[in-house]
Amino acid sequence: MTLTILSLEDEADVRDALERDLEDLWGRIRLETAEDVDDAWSALEAVAADGDELALVLSDHRLPGRTGVDFLVDLVKDPRFARARTVLVTGQADQDDTIRAVNEAGLDYYIAKPWEPQALRAVVRDQLTEYVLAAGVDPLPYMPLLDGVRVMESLR
Repeated sequence: MTLTILSLEDEADVRDALERDLEDLWGRIRLETAEDVDDAWSALEAVAADGDELALVLSDHRLPGRTGVDFLVDLVKDPRFARARTVLVTGQADQDDTIRAVNEAGLDYYIAKPWEPQALRAVVRDQLTEYVLAAGVDPLPYMPLLDGVRVMESLR
């Protein structure tokens, strides 16, 4: 079983920037990318079929077809992925969209574009730590990627 991050972003250069800014993770974490909501569900079916766990979704809001918030609302209704941590990474969600993401999808964090790479890494580290602790995943294989202090406190 491998923890997975899904990056849902329709702009290739932004997807590449997310992947580059988080490159330290990819030796231990599976990355799936998607350009739209249908593509995201296909990626998640592959994750589930492989027996891996979706730990974190980094989702844009404005996408072709359905929005990222629509996707996140549907995601929490699927018991296979309901525990995944969710981060909206966007510059275009209005207040109503953001409120819907919080109220209906249990949004865990919001990052405005453009982001600072170090801030993005800190949020991802925090969200992965939250997932591992809440889901009861063995933290040892992921320790270099997690908040070690919080993990050690939880093990005591």
